Parts: sequence; structure tokens; C-alpha cells
Amino acid sequence: MMDTSPLSLAQALIRCPSVTPEEGGALTVVAEVLGDAGFEVHRPVFSAPGTPDVENLYARFGVGRPFLLFAGHTDVVPPGDPARWRHDPFGGIVEDGELFGRGAVDMKGAVACMMAAALRFLDAHPQFAGSIGFLLTGDEEGPAVNGTVKLLEWAHERGERFDHCILGEPTNPESLGDMVKIGRRGSLTGHITVQGKQGHVAYPHLADNPIDGMVRLLAALKGEPLDHGTQHFDASNLEVTTVDVGNKAANVIPDQARATFNIRFNDRWTPATLEAELRRRLAAAAGERVRYTLCLEPTNAVAFLTAPDSFGFLMEAIAAETGRRPKLSTTGGTSDARFIKAYCPVVEFGLVGQTMHQIDERVAVTDLDRLTAIYRRALGLYFSGDSAS
Repeated sequence: MMDTSPLSLAQALIRCPSVTPEEGGALTVVAEVLGDAGFEVHRPVFSAPGTPDVENLYARFGVGRPFLLFAGHTDVVPPGDPARWRHDPFGGIVEDGELFGRGAVDMKGAVACMMAAALRFLDAHPQFAGSIGFLLTGDEEGPAVNGTVKLLEWAHERGERFDHCILGEPTNPESLGDMVKIGRRGSLTGHITVQGKQGHVAYPHLADNPIDGMVRLLAALKGEPLDHGTQHFDASNLEVTTVDVGNKAANVIPDQARATFNIRFNDRWTPATLEAELRRRLAAAAGERVRYTLCLEPTNAVAFLTAPDSFGFLMEAIAAETGRRPKLSTTGGTSDARFIKAYCPVVEFGLVGQTMHQIDERVAVTDLDRLTAIYRRALGLYFSGDSAS
């Protein structure tokens, strides 16, 4: 039977090369550990045209309410050149009190802590009245098409209803207990194309330079802030990520210019209201002179906020185990919480994220133990109101 200490579980998961979309054996480890503990385990595979098939895992112990769900992912980003790592990125090696490996922080370490905490709680309370669940995907670091969003739909169709969810993303900037994510900004990507007329630079009256028009349009988008932030969110920001004309000749005015931008927006906006504002600004700047098109990519990343008082049990557990009252934040990029929030309140709390996606990604073994203790205490508070239970 597998050692279910958080370190041993994290090592077992890291040793599975589960680079998106490969399962790599990681979900098999989770299924065996949870199955041996009495969880009902399912491993649905989802597909979509143009995307790889993805295996996922859903597990539940208990049939009653309340139902606390642990969520996360076992897929990881590529390690890059293994020769640049201090240790094999899939070796799970411990050196000087730190566990090295791809996914140590993001987020196999947290998955290991969740499992260890649940098993310890169930060992002490095998007949507790509620339910504990795990919702894990192999598609978080990839397209996010055949993962959490479909797994939630699948579970909902089976009649599964969750009361609260803890997502184990690496939320802490410096030390365990620094930060809990209670929401996320939305993300919207747009493409602008300006049409001109090609010509000789010495005869500009016979041409129409699209770069001039692009400069006007981008200035209109960037000139005024979209907003100045809200109670829990920073100001929305628009960043131009590329401007292209594909022109290799210094004496030719190009016939077309293209630009791409991304907006991380707060809860003042929806994709629809944001689109309306963008089109208003562009139309005003273009007038009758600039010929352009705007294309916005479909987005499933919408700003959301979870009421922090609904997770008092987690805040109390963090304070008890770390001595810190975590900052409540909505910073950072997107996560699978954007899908979960449609089914139940969700917050994110995991390990320290300083080395995520980096060469020599690693986590302190003591942090694995402390995160397990936090999750374990949170379970006791959630189901009985007693942090010692």
C-alpha cells in the first residue's frame, strides 16, 4: 500500500510525466490512493474537434451534505531542457529540505496535500455525515477545453451538488499563509486589422499607410483607463501584445497592419459591455478615414468574486497553522475557478508560487506538511466546527 504522507504522494505524482495533455500515470496514482480509502472514483475522458482527448478524475466519499470539493490539476507545463535542471524534472528528488520537480508547486504538491489531509480526516472520522470530493483535470495548463469545464458538466448531470470548493493553485507570493484568491479578473483578446493601400514611399499621395491608422486606433484604446478599479479588483488593463505589417522593404508603404491586444478586466465589465466600449473608442478614433476590422476571440474567462465570509473555516485554519491572516486577493491570471464558480463558491489556496513553471521548480518539504495541516484543520472546522476534530 502506498505511503500517504504528503511528501511521498507528491513524489509519486511528480514522477509521472504528465505534460499536458498526457495523463502520464498521475491520475492513476490519485485513483489508487483514493480508491483504497473508499472513495468512489471515475475517470471520464472528454474530446472536442481540434483538441487532444483529456482524461480527468472525479472522486467522492460520503453521500450527505455539506459537500466540500477539492479541485486542481495533475497536468504540468513542459520542463524545458532537463540538462538545465539541478535534478531530473520528473525525479521527485529531495535536497536540503526541498522537493524538486515539475509540478512540485503547480500543482502536484497541493494535490498531494489535499489527499493526505482528506485521508487523515477520514481515518479519524470514518462515519462523518458529509461528503468530500476531488475534481482533477489533465487540461488546466493546455486549452482548458476537455478538462474542468466538461468535468463539472458531467458531474452536474449525475446529480452532484457541491457546497464549497478549495482550488489548490499556488496563491502565496512569499510564505504559506500570505494570500487567498477570492476571485479572478476576466480575459479578453482582440485583433485589429487596418486596411491601407500599398505604394512607393516617395509618392505617399498615391498610397494609404495603414500604420498611421493603427497608431490612432491603439492610442484610442490606451489613452484613457478603462476604469480605476473596484473594491476587490485592481484597474482593468489593456496591453498591446503585437503589431505586425510583414513589410521587408524600406521603400514600400504596406497595404495592411495588424495588432493584437489582451485585456484583463475586473467586475465592472462583462465581455459584452467591454466589447461595446472598445467599438465606441475605435469608431470615434477612426472616423471616416481609417478602414479597420475588430475581431474578439470567444472567452470563458469572466471576472468573478467569492464572498470571503463563506470560507471562514479556511481562514481560521490558515491563521491557526501559520499565524497569518491571509490577504484576500483577485490578482494574477485566470484559473479553473472561473468554471467552478458557476456550481458553488470557490476560493484558491495552495503553496508558495515563486518557482512555478521555472527550471528547478521546487517546494519546501515543511510547506507540504503545513499545507496538509491547514487542509486537515479546515476539514475539521467545516464538518464539525471543531479545529481539533
